[in-house]
Amino acid sequence: MTNQGNAYGLWWLVILNSAVFLVFAFSFFKPQTRRDWRTFGSFAAFIVALFVEMYGFPLTIYLLSGWLSTRYPQLDLLSHDAGHLWSTLFGLQGDPHFNVPHIVSNVLIIAGFFLLARSWTVLYKAQTSHTLATSGPYARMRHPQYVAFVVIMFGFLLQWPTLLTLLMFPVLLVMYARLAIAEENDMRREFGDIYEAYAARTPRFFPRIWGTGHAGNNTNA
Repeated sequence: MTNQGNAYGLWWLVILNSAVFLVFAFSFFKPQTRRDWRTFGSFAAFIVALFVEMYGFPLTIYLLSGWLSTRYPQLDLLSHDAGHLWSTLFGLQGDPHFNVPHIVSNVLIIAGFFLLARSWTVLYKAQTSHTLATSGPYARMRHPQYVAFVVIMFGFLLQWPTLLTLLMFPVLLVMYARLAIAEENDMRREFGDIYEAYAARTPRFFPRIWGTGHAGNNTNA
């Protein structure tokens, strides 16, 4: 077993990384309503839980240490590389920062933040004009901001899976789905037939690759 040194107990990195990603997300999402804060708060909990295990205390590695030590005796459980469990489980060789799961995770995280930024631009214009957001990402799906958060979280799961975040992920999927339905009910009350027509031509979460809805600068709370 090689010893790469204890990569944990670095709480300043937990605070720094959590702050960077949450400030970044906050600058794009800009929560205003109670529902916005619930969305952002759940995402924040996921991010903090992730970085606590990445740099603070490796709870997942600790709980799986017996099984990991038996199956992978050469693995240094206190090294940073050991936290990249997909690399270990799939027998990937080399630096885990350059393997396929890690590269795909980076692409998903960047794409998620890009979608979040694009969505907020459209939503902000719609909110200031008191219309329905139907252009940009909203022309292809009704809830691009929720999709953006899910894509970012899934990207992090590919990069650094933990038992806690793996348990949180399906719970957050259900939560975001319920928030989306509640949001749609609000939009129906506010915009009536206009929203019904928009919903009929625009998928809720999974965008239609070919063809778009009728574009316009219009609010989706």
